[in-house]
Amino acid sequence: MGFVSRSTHTHHLCPEISKKSRSGFLLSLAALLLLAPAARSQRQPMQVLDSSALHPPAGSRVAIVEFDDLECPACAAANPMLMQAAAKYGIPWIRHDFLIPGHVWSPIAAVNARFFDTKSKTIGNDYRNQVFANQNSIETRDELQQFTQRFASAHSVALPFAIDPQGKLAAAVQTDVQLGLRTGVKQTPHHLHRHRKQQRRALH
Repeated sequence: MGFVSRSTHTHHLCPEISKKSRSGFLLSLAALLLLAPAARSQRQPMQVLDSSALHPPAGSRVAIVEFDDLECPACAAANPMLMQAAAKYGIPWIRHDFLIPGHVWSPIAAVNARFFDTKSKTIGNDYRNQVFANQNSIETRDELQQFTQRFASAHSVALPFAIDPQGKLAAAVQTDVQLGLRTGVKQTPHHLHRHRKQQRRALH
């Protein structure tokens, strides 16, 4: 689940991107997210309860703020567009975990991603992207473990016997979940387009 967040800041992250191009990006992103397979079901627009997590970073006018579950098919369907937008337009992409109850392996995957973040954010985000890209081939925790081991080997990262022995990474995941709940996130997919004047339109 993702949000396109805009602030009142006048600074531009990428000065070469015209206002027309940014608007085109926002419309394209919204359209693609609406067309994601699981997004076609009838759902109520999300009511934002706490917008503090939706503000772009300092100095940026636009940001992609995402709450996702690595086992969520709708999140996987939207991920290529988010990758393209972040790369093409240089837009900050803020990723948060939001675990969906009943998913078998996503809590472990979220902790794995946090472990790879400790090596570098690039590796951590690459892991998330690769999990989404290979989601259909991961059905069990054992298959996730095999995938994670292959990923670690390809990135020259040694996996410890216990990735999160003190539970700190799992706690950080839960902190994100609570942040999502405070924001108003309840289910996937919900997307929110936040305009400069704080007007909100939920895309569901």
